[in-house]
Amino acid sequence: MKDLIFLTYSEIKKRLNEGSLSSEELVSAYLERINAVDSKLKAFLELNQEKILKQAKESDDRRKNGKLLSEFDGIPIGIKDNICITGEVTSCSSKILENFVSPYDATVISKLKDKGFVLFPRLNMDEFAMGSSTENSAYQTSKNPFDSDRIPGGSSGGSAAAVAGSMLPISLGSDTGGSIRQPASLCGIWGLKPTYGRVSRYGLVAYASSLDQIGPFSNDMDGISDLLEILSGIDSKDQTTSKVNQFESKSMNEIDWKGKKIGIMKTEDFNFSPDVNARYLEILKTLEGKGAELVPLDFSLLKYAIPVYYLIATAECSSNLSRFDGIRYGLRKETSGKLDDLYSESRSAGFGKEVKRRILLGTFSLSSGYYDAYYGKAQKARVLIRKQYAEFFKTVDVILQPTSPTTAFKVGEKTKDPIQMYQADILTTSVNLAGVPAISCPAGLDQNGLPIGVQLTTSHFDENKLLGFAKSLSKLDICQISLPKEIK
Repeated sequence: MKDLIFLTYSEIKKRLNEGSLSSEELVSAYLERINAVDSKLKAFLELNQEKILKQAKESDDRRKNGKLLSEFDGIPIGIKDNICITGEVTSCSSKILENFVSPYDATVISKLKDKGFVLFPRLNMDEFAMGSSTENSAYQTSKNPFDSDRIPGGSSGGSAAAVAGSMLPISLGSDTGGSIRQPASLCGIWGLKPTYGRVSRYGLVAYASSLDQIGPFSNDMDGISDLLEILSGIDSKDQTTSKVNQFESKSMNEIDWKGKKIGIMKTEDFNFSPDVNARYLEILKTLEGKGAELVPLDFSLLKYAIPVYYLIATAECSSNLSRFDGIRYGLRKETSGKLDDLYSESRSAGFGKEVKRRILLGTFSLSSGYYDAYYGKAQKARVLIRKQYAEFFKTVDVILQPTSPTTAFKVGEKTKDPIQMYQADILTTSVNLAGVPAISCPAGLDQNGLPIGVQLTTSHFDENKLLGFAKSLSKLDICQISLPKEIK
């Protein structure tokens, strides 16, 4: 029973469909694992075991009666706490939505239910997805399964920790500036940010609407490709979804590196840790030995990605979070004063420090007299970053970079310096600004036994190529990582 939790997603899918494993057996094993280790990892904000087991039993009954919903029926999946599920609390790890029960399903949730997945809500996150370490949650700090004194990354830290800690084989997160890829890197698993518009955002509580994208985590590559196929597609409830043909996992094949042009960066231009730098160069040397052509790219605009991102994201956050006012839903602080006092006291009590900081930054950049100087210029710079990626893909097949400049840092190490925390996303934010797809792939361990990740990026809606390269990368001995069985 205990060994079930260490199966890969692919093995789970195979065993369920051949009948050698039941969903109830599998789910019970995961619940036992969660009960044993989550007191250390703090990935889950809530766990309704009775409801979860009921889903598993229903799946097994469908299988016995020949009424399977799909080949995925009975597979467990974790859900980040900013994705709406009917009848479930969706708090975004914030006090202001502490008791908000969603009246509807996000589109991605509807798609998962239609396929028979067993849903495991609610996975911890940085409040309203604002953070890089999951230390900004109003409830708890999630920990890294490789070292519980360290952070799992953010903002989807709970989703990453649940998979890396073998509490689930797959999970969903959201990525606004690296919030899937960075925790995937720090936790030694796979994490995909799809092309903007590939997956519906309907039912995802908005942080920055032009940047947010839902995507999967998995303990193997097949989980990523299967989930992308299930989740992708046009949605009438989200006008930003694209009419581009839906991704098909069967068309995703390994890619021969010979003759492929790989865009690379000059590591001396960035402050990478020695271990991350060494592993990146080692992987490049390995791929060059397989016949790939390494093409240095000019990433000079990348140094502007952090300020551009934080101007645009905070401006959109200021607008999106204005709906949480103590009137319509969420926390309400009763006052005997004016309406403005109700707004002020409800929002002051409900929002955490980092959320308040970003609302203030965004409100300032949108204010009269400053709009053109800050938000307007940031949008122009975003166009340049998008054009730069377009130029890159005229000359290379894929871009390969480290995902994070360092491995997982210790809890509390960067909380007193927001700028240092923001710099942790230096390699991921530009992808969101450009709207292109990117995946973080495991790339071995550093000298302290902590995971290193590398990021692959391709052009818009080119996920077939992206995941093909990722699958090829997963076969390299240098990139292998075994997830920890014991949590210390």
